Amino acid sequence: MSQRITLGPFNRVEGDLEVHLNIDSDIVQAAYVNSPLYRGFEQMLVGKSPLDALVLVPRICGICSVSQSTASALAIADLAGEKAPLNGELCRNLTLATENLADHLSHFYLFFMPDFARDHYQKLSSYQNTAQRFTAVKGSATQDVLPARANLLHLTGYLAGKWPHTLSVQPGGSTRPIQTQEILRMQLTLANFRQFLEQKLFGCTLQAFNGLENEQQLQAYWQTGRWQDHDLKHFLYLSEELGLAEQGKAYDRLLSYGCFQTENEAGLASGIWLPQTGYQKLELSAIQEDISHSWLAGDKALPPSQGQTLPIAEKDNAYSWCKSPRLANMPMETGAFARQVIDGHPLALSLMEQQGNNVRNRVIGRMIELARIVPMMQSWLTQIDPQAPFHKEIKLKDGDGIGLTEAARGSLGHWISVKKGKLTRYQIIAPTTWNFAPRDSHGQPGPLEKALQGVDLRNDPKQVMVQHIVRSFDPCMVCTTT
Repeated sequence: MSQRITLGPFNRVEGDLEVHLNIDSDIVQAAYVNSPLYRGFEQMLVGKSPLDALVLVPRICGICSVSQSTASALAIADLAGEKAPLNGELCRNLTLATENLADHLSHFYLFFMPDFARDHYQKLSSYQNTAQRFTAVKGSATQDVLPARANLLHLTGYLAGKWPHTLSVQPGGSTRPIQTQEILRMQLTLANFRQFLEQKLFGCTLQAFNGLENEQQLQAYWQTGRWQDHDLKHFLYLSEELGLAEQGKAYDRLLSYGCFQTENEAGLASGIWLPQTGYQKLELSAIQEDISHSWLAGDKALPPSQGQTLPIAEKDNAYSWCKSPRLANMPMETGAFARQVIDGHPLALSLMEQQGNNVRNRVIGRMIELARIVPMMQSWLTQIDPQAPFHKEIKLKDGDGIGLTEAARGSLGHWISVKKGKLTRYQIIAPTTWNFAPRDSHGQPGPLEKALQGVDLRNDPKQVMVQHIVRSFDPCMVCTTT
């Protein structure tokens, strides 16, 4: 029996989301993902000074505002042909990393894991442990993670003055100089956060988790000791019970712009990963935005440097406000797991080569990132010289600029054009734009649409597995249509 159902709005998702499923014999045959909220930020910015963007773009989102600030600042710096001093780069990296890690923590504990405490799973042997730990609001994990997250975000007070919507992230670096005493306080804050991760989440040192290289070592890790005692082991036990490594597979084409570069360190690498060839260099010129199924004027796919965003409420074949970014006509997936694969982390690379991307591996990617980035942050703090400059003035000029960074959810790019001191174009491709894109003119589904094909709903009348797959991408819908 064929039917079409609509899921949405989704709770525990940032912004508005609808998913339309075509189902035959309880199997999802096709999915259509709608981003139903149009924002208009790209149009608001046209005609304004480039520096005005630093005030406006953080307001695109309240939970990933620093990433928007960072991309905007880098685009303006690129336009000016300038780089920030080392202190400015370090502070920008620290501010962005703080926000990204806080987002990973929120996603795992507050958005993703509560679904496993639903009545749907009450017949599982693990259910009582899961419900006690991860029930939304009431679970014991909430009482542990909220103070840890809040304390981590204290770093943004030292680094940026406030969070969200800081103005300290500038093209010339950071306008918030850091003193030696503040560095010591931030080191203590990171040490306490690291202790939370090691004792509550991982059940081992960050170094030990970072040292895992393949599926066999991952299995040995979570099977050591009681899985109930540590939250990542708890998730991996559930993954085994529910077969999450077999769910939510898309195209296995990954994209990362790279991030955290300084004059002293490479940070995380940029590039793409394709099933046939593995790692390849990223060619920015191959990016285009298809709007054939978007409620936007026009019918031609354009690179973001030439793109426009003109809403049109009625359009044949359109079903989303979201554009369809493509790289050489290919849908690409982005996110923490993509970053770690492209950067060559042994465990991520091994899982990708053996299994491809899936619900379980997307979560593991965030865990690898937590374990890797905290030590990097501790190292960055030691490199700050309070006596050296944190910021330098830059001279704006006409022309084009590109700002690329990595938000928690994946690759974020800002493309700007300036003429006579005013913005004539401002185009943004957010991570969820890549992942939640609608079909393109060739009929190719976006990554989430592809990942939902084939989901078996025979014993899942409330479509819980669909929700696991959706949340595994950690959508930020308010960034999707800008």
